[in-house]
Amino acid sequence: MLMMTQPSNQASPNNLVSVIGSQFIGPHPFEVIFVRNPSGDHLITDVNHNTMFKVERRSTSYHEQRLLLDADDIPIVLIRKKMLSAHSRWKAYKGNSSDDSDFIFSTKTSKIMHSKTDIHVFLTNKNHGKDSYSCDFKITGSWSNKSCTIYMGDSSTIIAQIHKMEASENVNKGNFMVKIYPHVDYAFVVTLTLIIESMKGSDAEHDNVGQVIGDVGESIGDMADIFVTMFS
Repeated sequence: MLMMTQPSNQASPNNLVSVIGSQFIGPHPFEVIFVRNPSGDHLITDVNHNTMFKVERRSTSYHEQRLLLDADDIPIVLIRKKMLSAHSRWKAYKGNSSDDSDFIFSTKTSKIMHSKTDIHVFLTNKNHGKDSYSCDFKITGSWSNKSCTIYMGDSSTIIAQIHKMEASENVNKGNFMVKIYPHVDYAFVVTLTLIIESMKGSDAEHDNVGQVIGDVGESIGDMADIFVTMFS
């Protein structure tokens, strides 16, 4: 059996973690499954494989975006990547909006160069200075190993944990699970997980583009050497 790290303390009924909406808060811990479709999008299901959320890509030529919908296709959250950001910044908005009035929270990596997952989350209703490092939530761990933990700020209070699924012939290699603790807004946790997945996917695409550019440059250099040899 997979051993899960137990939180030193948890959110309580008197201290609910409600960001997207209180209707997404439950009194008991439970797990959701991120299921990757052949199209590359996700379904989020419960452990009985009932659909809870759907994910649609809504990217444009200017913005990389994902839309989180409920099982009835009602938009819940739109996430959008901030262009030309050194810290891989993403923003989340209510519904299918990108208006400032519907802005909920933002995320950014703690360092410009990052190999491990270390993401800070800032709620819009909090007053954070431009250079402030005081975050409302923090995500740390290893995304490549699907082993990440979401904390409340800089505390030891764990609200959710991302982990691999147990090996099975029926498990898609791209699927993984998220354990959500009691009194925590699970739509918020799902949105954060979607941002991490999107952020890491963008990083991989960026690395691939860099590799292609490097290969093209190397090929051009080889051709130049051949021409020099031919005409020297």
